[in-house]
Formats: sequence, C-alpha cells, structure tokens
Amino acid sequence: MLTVTQIANQFGVSRTTILYYEKEELLIPACRSENGYRWYGEKEIKRLEAIISYRSYGLSVSSIRSLLNRDGESQAKILKDHFNELEREIQNLRRQQKAVVVLLQEPSLLEENIVNKERWVEIMVAAGFTETDMVKWHQKFEELEPLEHQRFLESLGISSDEITTIRAL
Repeated sequence: MLTVTQIANQFGVSRTTILYYEKEELLIPACRSENGYRWYGEKEIKRLEAIISYRSYGLSVSSIRSLLNRDGESQAKILKDHFNELEREIQNLRRQQKAVVVLLQEPSLLEENIVNKERWVEIMVAAGFTETDMVKWHQKFEELEPLEHQRFLESLGISSDEITTIRAL
C-alpha cells in the first residue's frame, strides 16, 4: 500500500494531482487510516496508470471517467471523438501555418515543419510507445477508421507500398 506522496512520486506527478483525481472521483483510495492517511493498493495503482496514459493522449477528465467506469459511451466512441477533435485542431493549425507562410512569403517553411513519418515515430516514442504499441495503434486505427488511417498515413508522406504494409499489420 502507498500513501498519496508515495504514489505521486512513483508516477512522477504532484500530490495535488492525486488529490484532484480523488476529488473528481477518478482515483479513490483503497482505505484511510485512523490518522487520515490515504492508502492506495495494486488496483488503484493500475487505475492511476490508465488515468495517466489517457491524460497523455489529451483526454479530458470527464472522458477518462467514462472510459474507466464504462458508463454510457463506449471506449471506441470516446477515443474516436477525441481523435476527430485532434484532427480538427491539426487542420486548424495547418491553416494558421499557411496564413503565416503567405504573410512571410516563404512557402518552403511548410515543407520544413510538416509532420512526416520520422517525426511521428519520434512523437510516439517520446510518449512511451514501444514498437509493439505502435503496431497495435495502427491495427486499432485500421479497424475503426480504415479510410482515415489511409489518409493519415498519406499525410505523413509515406509511400504507397509502405502504407499497404502498415495497413496489413
């Protein structure tokens, strides 16, 4: 069993974050001692791992609550909605980039700053994805949204042959 401070240190988050997750009913201590200390067991540790993982994907607390409690919306729907929101943000940022390029009259900036396959892999690795995780991610993307998966891979500048290979994983 771990205290608030111990679990926070183990996961590299603040004590305040753990207490916030409790307030939001995402992470409830397994028990409280007579002196008021909160104690977290293996079940709570696994739940916090999931919370931190979902937060790293940019999911809101309410979406995480739904995912963890499985109330109402399915995991696939919540993740798909989040994915679509990210896509809208990306498109908006690309429009802003183009507007800045027009103002600067330097079209080469677009090619320099576009996210390509290598940069995407760097981002995934930095987020903690292993090679196996990336394969699973592509498999799930292909299963849920094959057309969007194709478009996404094309947007990274990946060749047709490699896209075929990735989609067949």
